[in-house]
Amino acid sequence: MPPGMPMRPRSLSTSPALIVALIGVQSFCALFFLSDVATDLGQAGGKPTLHLIIETLASGTLVIAIFFELRMIIELMQRKARLERSLKDASRAVFEVIESHFDLWGLSPSERDVASFLVKGFSITEIAGLRGNKEGTIKAHLNAIYRKSGTRNRAEMMSALIDSLIDPHPQSDATAPSAP
Repeated sequence: MPPGMPMRPRSLSTSPALIVALIGVQSFCALFFLSDVATDLGQAGGKPTLHLIIETLASGTLVIAIFFELRMIIELMQRKARLERSLKDASRAVFEVIESHFDLWGLSPSERDVASFLVKGFSITEIAGLRGNKEGTIKAHLNAIYRKSGTRNRAEMMSALIDSLIDPHPQSDATAPSAP
């Protein structure tokens, strides 16, 4: 973890091993209570007492709860896997849209590299450091990127990219509905 980054507290929801351990403890307790019920029933001569009935209901409820927990964990794991696949697909789609704009704008390989860093939010100084260039070189690439993209600055370029993600098929001025 990078220095200065706040540490996220561990919780049951972020630690599957902890949840599995908890279910293991619950399962051990359920087995203990069920064996205690069987022992008590044998000692009572097979006649259930109020105490035995309550203990049996509590043990049975614990067993049912364990099955529900297991089912819920499996469903959550499946949902997590689906969400991770969806996120991966969405990331790939965003990358493809951005790359298609870079193609449409006719960016050179160096300009594409600088534009990619720009989209990721890096400053001019950071981009220069990452590429091993001087800031003036990065500024020259940025001017070429803005000119080729028909924008004037980072905000306009990002707006053009985001607009294409939000509405990939914008209406042309000729087909746009007129204002009343």
